[in-house]
Amino acid sequence: MIKRDIPLAARLRPDTLAEFIGQTHLLAPGKPLWQAIHQGKPHSMIFWGPPGTGKTTLAKLLAKQANIAFVTLSAVSAGVRDIREEIEKATELQENNQQKTVLFIDEVHRFNKSQQDIFLPYVEEGVIIFVGATTENPSFEINNALLSRCRVYVLQALNESDLLHIIQQALTHPELGIAPEKISFELPLQEQLAKAADGDARRVLNLLELTLTYAVAQGDRLIITEDVLKQVVSGTLNRFDKGGDIFYDHISALHKSVRGSSPDAALYWFARMVTGGCDPLYIARRVIRMATEDIGIADPKALSIALNAWDVQERLGSPEGELALAEAIVYMAIAPKSNAVYTAYKAALDEAKNSGSLEVPIHLRNAPTRLMRGMGHGAEYRYDHDEPNAFAAGQTYFPEKMGERKYYCPVPRGLEIKIREKLEWLKKLAEPVE
Repeated sequence: MIKRDIPLAARLRPDTLAEFIGQTHLLAPGKPLWQAIHQGKPHSMIFWGPPGTGKTTLAKLLAKQANIAFVTLSAVSAGVRDIREEIEKATELQENNQQKTVLFIDEVHRFNKSQQDIFLPYVEEGVIIFVGATTENPSFEINNALLSRCRVYVLQALNESDLLHIIQQALTHPELGIAPEKISFELPLQEQLAKAADGDARRVLNLLELTLTYAVAQGDRLIITEDVLKQVVSGTLNRFDKGGDIFYDHISALHKSVRGSSPDAALYWFARMVTGGCDPLYIARRVIRMATEDIGIADPKALSIALNAWDVQERLGSPEGELALAEAIVYMAIAPKSNAVYTAYKAALDEAKNSGSLEVPIHLRNAPTRLMRGMGHGAEYRYDHDEPNAFAAGQTYFPEKMGERKYYCPVPRGLEIKIREKLEWLKKLAEPVE
């Protein structure tokens, strides 16, 4: 009996490793994960990858092949009490039947470090086979003690060929409840559906189920037209997690494309973030960072353009704001690059933190009172505007115990070419006359 109240993706979940599609880099014969499932010898592990890549399915196959109990909890809804209850059941099962339990924790990164610590002794004693699933980087989100007891498997988004295979497999599956010959779904339209799923197997089956719902009925046949498909896939977004690794991967790609002077790649990643639902004001803030970190004084106009784009986004919103940001991003990409000020500032910060509270040289000190003037504050200071070239050659400005330092080294690009020449000229003026 077909349970139509259960989503198609759940009804078509693979029962054997042979039915599983994708992740060939992990499931080729001889690979550790293939051996663990195929030979029925599970070990504690963490599946890290995007949604719809088979994390839950692989955990179930692991338990099924080993003929051991399978329990699942979601870190979104479960608490310490739920964890302890399941561990107690697993302990009883092991004591009574000498059988282990695969305890699958979905969204394991949602558990805090204290909750994650609960699993440690039971993983250590072999009471449970711990399997966690996460879309976030385990290095940052999983307790080191738990992470050290698990093997991490990185799952990849499915390619369009895999998704097309899933569609075609579903169209002939008895659980679909429709005879294959009664469905008209041309290959080019199937390929469009696979593309719209954006690497997510669950998503492609949900879209297929929706497509069949909207299909045109002609007698006892269902016709899937291009108009039907457009209606189903319109508004679908690319994979983009507003707070997780994918988010930061996208902004990293955008920033590095700008730094690498690739306006086309920068526009692509900007578009990916916008279509994925990123707040344009966040991107505007990062464009300011690009202007100050990677362009700097090589083209001071870049910062003004970035600030103006941010202002347009705040004042006008979409789509005018995004267009202004796009212009700013292209400008950043083609502008001369320099991180000289960024590097100099970091070096100065490090020295300021590590050099202690060195005194201000007496000639640079403020002297607003007679007492301070009597102490010699500012007495030997030379006022630059009274000097030739408005430059007090040879005057020092660092603490005496520190000596001279050089943090800022202009690059031979953009305006910094002129700045470099100016600094070299000033250096010569400051040299003692022989």
